[in-house]
Order: sequence, then C-alpha cells, then structure tokens
Amino acid sequence: MGLSWQQGPLSSGTVGRFLVPDPLPHRLLFAEPLRRRMRVRLGGEWIADSEDVVLLHEPGRYPVAYFPVGDIEPEVLERLETVTDHRDLGPTSWFAVHTAAKTAQRGAWQHTGLPEHAREFEGRVAFAWRAMDAFYEEDERILGHAADAYHRIDIRRTSRHLVVCLGDRPVADTSEPVVLYESGFAPRWYVPRADIDETALTPVDGQTFCPYKGLASYYDIGDAKRAAWSYRDAWSEVGRVRDLVSFEPDKLTVLLDGTVLELEPGQQVTPHGIDRGLTTDEVATDHADPVVDT
Repeated sequence: MGLSWQQGPLSSGTVGRFLVPDPLPHRLLFAEPLRRRMRVRLGGEWIADSEDVVLLHEPGRYPVAYFPVGDIEPEVLERLETVTDHRDLGPTSWFAVHTAAKTAQRGAWQHTGLPEHAREFEGRVAFAWRAMDAFYEEDERILGHAADAYHRIDIRRTSRHLVVCLGDRPVADTSEPVVLYESGFAPRWYVPRADIDETALTPVDGQTFCPYKGLASYYDIGDAKRAAWSYRDAWSEVGRVRDLVSFEPDKLTVLLDGTVLELEPGQQVTPHGIDRGLTTDEVATDHADPVVDT
C-alpha cells in the first residue's frame, strides 16, 4: 500500500478520510520529486540516469517515475504514431525504446498536452516498468515498481495468545506471535514454526511477490486452500518474520486473546505478479546483489 494504491489516502478504497467540509474530487493525482538517483537498463545498457525524477501517484496504480528527456541517452527513443488519451493528463505519445541489443515497442510514453496544473511533467518521459530490463536506485535493483515513500512496515513482538484451528483441529497455539503492521492494511499475525503443527501444512505450488517483503510461499490446511503463507527467505528489511507463518482469518478460525478475528478492510491484498516474469531465483538474487558498472 502507498499513497494512492490499495487503501491509501488517495485511493478509491481508502479506509480513512480527509476532514474537510466539502467532498474531495473523485480522483486526486499527486506529483513529487523522488530525491533519489534512479537509473534504467535495457539490453545491457544504461539508457537513463537521473537525480531529477518526479513520481506520479495516480489512484489505483503503483507510483510511476518520470525522467527528464535530457537525462535519457540520445537516440534511445523513437516516437511512434500511437497516441492515447490519459483521463487526467491529456494526449499521451508513445515511444519504442532501442538499444543495440534490444527494442521495447511502446516501452515509454510522454504526456504532450498537459493541463496547466500538471506542468511538473513537461518534458518528461516514463518507461514501462515491465518492458525494461531493470530499474535501479544507485546500484541496487528495485523490483515491482518505483519505491513508494508512503509505504511503511513495522514489526512488533507481543505476548498475546494466538490460536489457529481448522474446525476442531488445533493448527497453531502461541504466546509469542509477531504482528506486522503495513501501511493501510489490517495487522497480520505471524507464528513461530515451533508453535505450529506442521503436519497440518501442505505446501502448494505458486508464489507471490511483494516488492517490500520478497516471495511468499503458500500452504493448504485440510480443505482450506492457500490458508497460510510464509516468507521463507524474507528480505532483510523484514527479517523478523522470516520463515514464520501467517494464517487467513476467513479460511480458518484465528483467535487472538479469545476473540475470533474476521476479515477486515485492508486484510485482502491485491496480488502483484513477479516483475516481468522473473524466476524466483532471480528475484532473490537481484534484490541482494548490486549491479557493477562496466
């Protein structure tokens, strides 16, 4: 979740509200300087390198990075005849993006008829995230989408009593759960494996990718499909939940201090596919290893 995605304050499904006397417009866009160096790679070449990137936060979308044309390698962009209309920002021209080794058709775009109130994007181009080989902040690869400064994760240790059951069958019982608070989402409760009946967990194929936590693996529990998940090799930023297990309160009975948890607003997550079809090994490796300039 970020400023405009999932249940953020500028999304259509926000769980909060602005305390103003008159209703806000149905759609609010927000532009801000990224204030980080961002680079783009295609076909083994750096094609853009800028410390003057502007992020666009648009309701229902991940943040999008816009680069000054002057920070893009010359002759990389070939303007196409394709022109579309952005509902808020007007006519949008599309480009093929070329390097010696690779071409990404419709790999970039530019808003060419901007309204006066959106002049921050004058002379700027955005690259289609999945059409490029990779995006970097400094020498570290960014996976999934441009980093959202409004997305935050806090993890807390607690001594509350958490019990998980499938019908009459106990699955987990702990007084040492860990709770993960993530911007805009209801809390998620994670259980150490020592407090779980692991014979109840049946691993299933298919992982999902979180740009902030890594790859999630899933488990069936009896007839409850994909009722639990674990970040077996969670990224270092959220290492406190590494290899712990969390359970879906709408598929199992989850009791916290004797109170049954229910599916809350923000509990369901909109899935995010693995970036551009990367393999799971690539996701794990590329987050850990910086690129070396050649």
